[in-house]
Amino acid sequence: MKPVTRKLFGTDGIRGVAGEYPLNPATVFAIGRALGARLQRREKDPRVIFGQDTRESSAWITETLARGLKESRVAFASAGILTTPGVAYLARTHKFSAGVVISASHNPWQDNGIKLFGSDGMKLPDAIEHEIEAEIFAHINELAGSHGAPTRDTRDVLPGDPQLRKEYVEWLLGNVDIAPLRGMRVLIDCANGAATSVAPELFRRCGLDPVFLNVTPDGKNINASCGALHPEQVAAQVASDGHFALGITLDGDADRALFSDGKGHVVNGDAVMLIAARDMRARGTLRHNTVVATTMSNIGLEKALGACGIKMLRADVGDKYVLEQMQKTGATLGGEQSGHILFMDGEATTGDGLLTALRVLDLIARSGKSLEELVAGLKVFPQAIKNVKVREKVPMEQLPTVIAAIHHAEAELNGNGRIVVRYSGTEKLARVMIEAESDALMKKHVETIAQALHEAIGV
Repeated sequence: MKPVTRKLFGTDGIRGVAGEYPLNPATVFAIGRALGARLQRREKDPRVIFGQDTRESSAWITETLARGLKESRVAFASAGILTTPGVAYLARTHKFSAGVVISASHNPWQDNGIKLFGSDGMKLPDAIEHEIEAEIFAHINELAGSHGAPTRDTRDVLPGDPQLRKEYVEWLLGNVDIAPLRGMRVLIDCANGAATSVAPELFRRCGLDPVFLNVTPDGKNINASCGALHPEQVAAQVASDGHFALGITLDGDADRALFSDGKGHVVNGDAVMLIAARDMRARGTLRHNTVVATTMSNIGLEKALGACGIKMLRADVGDKYVLEQMQKTGATLGGEQSGHILFMDGEATTGDGLLTALRVLDLIARSGKSLEELVAGLKVFPQAIKNVKVREKVPMEQLPTVIAAIHHAEAELNGNGRIVVRYSGTEKLARVMIEAESDALMKKHVETIAQALHEAIGV
């Protein structure tokens, strides 16, 4: 089957610099019109739920999308500032026709994005996104040259309904027994992002003794030297304080979480999947004794799971692809090293950093063990990842010098490691990842392949 050529949608929605194509006002308006027209054809009286993160551009993008929907005669509501999984939850439970999140997740404040969910709270499959792309371009062409081209306008910004956010908090609280969590001292970094609207209430109602960092968003400080891209910040503070049970680090839209154990070691998604898999297997909820990870998960996770009799499958990078593999195999646990964890033994439909945090806290309370004790069985192979900024995403097979560098590295590793070279789905980056038993070989080949990429298509 011929692969789909993407023009707008990446691995996690449409993303770019706010104000520039494809997030300029005219294109955003066309996206709203196209989505609305599609929904109108498929159901009677369609409704859409909006949520957004704290970037200064999120308000006008939301408003512009809403005007496009309105022109297509589609009703809408807004939860205001809310996490991505919060919008997915509301789309499902309120039977909205679609959920729309305005967020660029972990990207800097200048960027933004549009993520779409179906009425089931699931991210849309690639095939449907491709169909929507065609409709969007049709609307862009129709609007070309129009004297009424939309501009950035926040005069009619949608008011967020606080009751919708409260419903999401109540659902999260219902996922674990909060009584054993009382008094646990926890450091929580909200990344000045969407989690600031719900995390303080959530964790205080759990009875924790929480200390919050980065909960004063100003439109430009989301992810700025904080959050899931900088988990070492929380880890260092946990280590220096000495009285925290653990640290929790969220990203801009809180669909993922990283952790720090009580000694200040960063605990990533691989480690979370390992401890969750062991616990779920013991409780009989790890269906088929299978975990779905991605090509970026460390080989050490695969070995640790295998030692417990648990099978690990690998999907393409992106939590939507992890979910697709989970649905095919019936697995109830999957995720990414970056902290997207999908718990499908309940009602969750997407990665949720706050739910992941609650599940980890619950596991610690029930086991009576510290986080460092729980993850002690994971022996991580040395891994190096290097990002290379690229002008364009040329298929790797069309880059002979890069392919030659990869083949040379594979020959020298001789099966004692892994090499993954792939493009980011959300940024103009090529990622080079190597795992090896030898630090020297790992560093050598990461640099060699990255240099080949830079010389071929680098900025």
